[in-house]
Parts: sequence; C-alpha cells; structure tokens
Amino acid sequence: MSFSVGIVGLPNVGKSSLFQALTKKQVDTSNYPFATIDPNVGVVAVPDERLERLTALEHSAKTVPTTIEFVDIAGLVKGAHQGEGLGNKFLSHVREVDAIVEVVRAFDDPNVIHVAGQVNPQSDVETIGIELAMADLGVVDRRLANIGLEKKAGLTKTLAAELALMEKLRHHLSDGHPIRNLLFTDDEQLRLKPFNLLTEKPLLYVLNVSEEQVKTAAASAFGLPADRTIIMAVKTEQELVDLPPAEAAAYLRELGLKQSGLDRLVAAAYHALRLVTFLTTGPDETRAWTVPAGTKSPAAAGVIHTDFAKHFVRAEIVNYGGLIAAGSWEGAKKSGQLRIEGKEYEIRDGDVVYFRTTA
Repeated sequence: MSFSVGIVGLPNVGKSSLFQALTKKQVDTSNYPFATIDPNVGVVAVPDERLERLTALEHSAKTVPTTIEFVDIAGLVKGAHQGEGLGNKFLSHVREVDAIVEVVRAFDDPNVIHVAGQVNPQSDVETIGIELAMADLGVVDRRLANIGLEKKAGLTKTLAAELALMEKLRHHLSDGHPIRNLLFTDDEQLRLKPFNLLTEKPLLYVLNVSEEQVKTAAASAFGLPADRTIIMAVKTEQELVDLPPAEAAAYLRELGLKQSGLDRLVAAAYHALRLVTFLTTGPDETRAWTVPAGTKSPAAAGVIHTDFAKHFVRAEIVNYGGLIAAGSWEGAKKSGQLRIEGKEYEIRDGDVVYFRTTA
C-alpha cells in the first residue's frame, strides 16, 4: 500500500532541494522558475528504530522498512488555476497525491531570486492557498453546471443532496478558504471522494530557514500553524544526508536538534495521513507495514498478501514494547503478552503480528 506526499510551493523556495535531502535523488534545482516540469518521484524509507531491535531479537536475515513516496512538483505561481506558468499541468499532479507539503521560504539570499521579488512567507502561503482553492472552485462550478442540466429531467433525492453539497463547497471556496476545515457527514464524505479536491488533502508546511535561523525561528512568527509546520534549514539537510551517521548526529546536536528534518517530516506526514505501522518479525526478515488507522485485521493481512485477507483466521499480536521486555515471542506467550484477535480488531501502531490463515 503506497502513500504519496506532494511537495509544492512557489519557484525557488527549496522544493527540489528538500526532495534531494529526502531521497538523495538528484533533480534539477537550477535557479529559475519551472526547472522541474515533470514530477520527480522518490520512495523514502521511514526511519523506525523498532526494526533494528526486532532484527537483533529474532536474528533476522534481513530488515525491510516501510516507505512513503515523495513527489517533487514544479513551482506554482499566481494565476496557476488559470494556466499561468504551466499551472494546470502542475495542479493535476497535486491532485494525484494523498497529502501536500508546502515549502515556504523564510531565508534571504540575493543569489536566489524570488518569483515575487521579495521574501514574504505569509504572502506566499496566501498565493498558494488561493490557487488551490480556485482550482477546486473550477471543479465545483463545472459540476454545478452539469447538475443544472440534469435536474431538468427531475430533481431526485440523490441529485438534490449533491447540489446542496456543491453549493456548500462553492460558498466556502469562493472566499479562498480550503475545505479541509469544513465538517462533513459520512454521506457527504462519500460524495466528495470522486472529486479528489486539492484543499481537502492534509496540508503540512516546511518553513525553509537559514542555518542561523533554525534554532530560534517560530512558525507563529511567520503566520503558520505550529502543529502543522516543520522548521528546517533545507540547505543544511542536504549536507547532513552526505555525512556518516555519527557525524550527522554530532552536527544535529550542534544545531540543537534531536532529529533530522527527514525524521520530523515523515513523522508529521504519517500523523497527517492517519497512518499506523505494524510489524512482522522472524528469522527470515523483520518488516514494517503501513496501513490507515482503523484498518481491521483481515485488511492488514491483505497488505502482506491478498490471499491472507481471503483466508484470514486470526491475528496473534504482541505489542512491540511487550515483546522486547519478554525477550522472545515464546517469552511473550508465557508472560501473557500475546493476544488473539479476530476479524473486527483494528490494527494499532507498534503491533507485532503473526497472521493465521487457512491457506
């Protein structure tokens, strides 16, 4: 099961540089707008210290982390929803991802031009927000026009419900507001899904600061929500990925940081997407698997192999902490840590699972 996060922002704010830091995959970061025309995709291993301990515990032959996909999407500009700066093509790429990371520039550098002529984080956020909202408004207006034609044949209950929803969306989007902060009924959520609206997707911000700013910068000072903003010096992150682990750790300590930008961003992306990680372990391999929160046991088993979902019998589960404390799977059984769960059990983050099937 693959989850993708699109990296967006105005040109020359550090999107492609962040992508390089995340994936170590070189892309064109030339100092001019639209250097990146087609999205660059990188699959990033999710750091998880639990894997190392389980691998050691079980003497696993290999260790396989779970992954998340990052998509470097070319810079948006004012008027993108009307086709400015190749905007329509870029917006279609944003529509395909599960979540959005918006890179906001807060550093000054006379050698790196800003498309608007000056560094103004709040203005940049407003520009991108309006472009995404207007792109969604276009989708809603087209659907409203079609509903107007369809209702001439009679306004059914289903059509009336969709009309009410589209009018609700239009009122909100017309003011440039995202729809992610609206409340929807379960029925409305189902009706929304096929439209894949941009402003419904989870949104995180990366505030790209200089190395000097990284210790003191605050999201609130730039008008960004602290709970959805990761402050990092992207240029420094690029340097960190090329260092040996020990040197990188020492460098982070000098900066007063406990984690790299990658670790913080991936954790925030997981939280925004409401994902959980469950683990499987044994002599052959220790592996992490990602599923949405609320996923039931058979569906989680199906992530490993589709036949597991079809032939699911039960899940034998030990919490990661309990397994480490017990010292072995057998020790967990003897100490009462092992639980037997059925088809209705919702997988939790940190569950170490063995699925029993009839196959």
